[in-house]
Amino acid sequence: MGEHSAPRVSGDADRPGGPERFGPEPAMSGGEAIVRSLVAHGVREVFGIPGTHNLEIYRYLRRYDIGNVTPRHEQGAGYAADAYARVSGRPGVAITTTGPALLNIAAAVGQAYSDSVPLLVVSPGMPLRHPRLSNGLLHEMRSQTDAMRGVAAFSHRVSSVDEIGAAVARAFALFTSGRPRPAHIEIPLDLLEAAEPVSGIRLTPPAAPAVPPCAEVDRAADALRTARHPAIVLGGGARGAGEECLALAEELGAPVVTTANGKGIVAETHPLSVGVSLHSPAVQKWLADRDAVVAVGTELAESDLWSAPLELNGTLIRIDVDPAQMYAEPAAGHPLVGDARATVGAVIDALRARGGAAATGTDRGGAAAATGAAATAAERSPSVSPSVLPEGDAARTVAALRVARDDETRVRDARWVPYLRAVRRVLAPDAVITSDSAQCCYYGALPHLPVGPEGRYLHPTGFGTLGYALPAAIGAKTACPGRQVVALSGDGGLQFSVQELATAAQLRLPLPVVVFDNGGYGEIRDEMTARGDTPTAVDLPSVDLPALARAYGGYGERAHSPEELADALARALTAPGPTLITVPEETPR
Repeated sequence: MGEHSAPRVSGDADRPGGPERFGPEPAMSGGEAIVRSLVAHGVREVFGIPGTHNLEIYRYLRRYDIGNVTPRHEQGAGYAADAYARVSGRPGVAITTTGPALLNIAAAVGQAYSDSVPLLVVSPGMPLRHPRLSNGLLHEMRSQTDAMRGVAAFSHRVSSVDEIGAAVARAFALFTSGRPRPAHIEIPLDLLEAAEPVSGIRLTPPAAPAVPPCAEVDRAADALRTARHPAIVLGGGARGAGEECLALAEELGAPVVTTANGKGIVAETHPLSVGVSLHSPAVQKWLADRDAVVAVGTELAESDLWSAPLELNGTLIRIDVDPAQMYAEPAAGHPLVGDARATVGAVIDALRARGGAAATGTDRGGAAAATGAAATAAERSPSVSPSVLPEGDAARTVAALRVARDDETRVRDARWVPYLRAVRRVLAPDAVITSDSAQCCYYGALPHLPVGPEGRYLHPTGFGTLGYALPAAIGAKTACPGRQVVALSGDGGLQFSVQELATAAQLRLPLPVVVFDNGGYGEIRDEMTARGDTPTAVDLPSVDLPALARAYGGYGERAHSPEELADALARALTAPGPTLITVPEETPR
């Protein structure tokens, strides 16, 4: 599951001019009404491309002190706004024009839906009295709202200027209560330019964190108190509850496994952290044998497991703000519907009120005494069988699980691991890393590039779009200009959005883009080979990507060793523009 933490919404004190600026107005255009509503909800930056039909919106952006980042493609605007939301905790906003522009951003909206990211797309639409039969209006399509309803939580077409405020409030209510999903607001062309009376701004009321009934929390705590072999699985929905999840793990002495979107919620160097390992057969087998598993903010979906549904023999305690997850497979023995932070905190309180976790659990070693044990276990032979994993100290179990996980793919992953270690050495602990649907990312960086809660790793999970990393890095850097941001990609995926190098160059962003070049679509090539097929349409002609970066106004280098990558990355972090660093990849045959 994706990013479930509640986005922040600015209050009156945060708004230029105070609340009186947003009182009733005698009349204003739809373009001004939408911008005014965005500002009232704390929006200070949008991503979008001006077009013939949205100029009335752009007229008011500067007047209301909203900045605009202009990507080179609407899909890039969507990915940038998505990443902006993930790292800032505030909803990302993208503005498109009609028809093809809105369809261009649809893939990014689908990704935001899959990863539970609060993304608002604002677009013009056909006029209110537009005939049902086509009349050839520019960018005309049968139904923008029907198209967007297929990928967003809702698509709201307003019918008056005054309704715009309610539509924006509806979107922010979705973002700040329950599971956030992307939303689309369509403003008919004639309403954008029309001057109509409007009422005062409608603001989303603050929502109190939802907590399950005490009796349900107590029953879950009782199951955990007596569990001998507990485990914790964290998804993106646990993002705002990192401290509580770590406290629960230490209280139980329970190893922690994360999904891709849960990466770094608990520091991956912590002796109780197995890291991103839910896809590992060894880890899945180990989880199946636990007598209690706490799953926080995760669907435990095929895109998390990379396999069939997880089979658990013990009790599953699901903690999720989305009630629908309680009916998903595997079924929850103890369904706890509520805010992750509040609910995990309530479970900890209930455990402690009952005297804490049972001391007889054979996995319970306590984190305080675990570091030395972890170091010892990490020196074990790399060929640890998952069937003989130690059932003693939790830290020894974690270290052995890491070894077993890595042993499964040691030959395949050897081409990336030394380079990823070089990346980690250079980057600050709070760096933001964006990744693509590329082998170097999901096989390489997800399990082998450790991240802590002070940093972030953004990955397009579930929907699995290509071309995410570069525009997402621009969005992350826009949200956090003082933090290091690095994009990781493959040569195939990069070319879905390579034009955004021009955006980064225009903004003079010190943005390293590390590209592992395997000469095409490596994953599909390998899948064809595994099927016994002759690889077809997967080998791409070589592109001089560093030269292309220079043509866009950035910088370009090649790194033929981890040391060269470390040096190039250090230079790129201070360069006045993007630096594309190609790592030629020798793929095993």
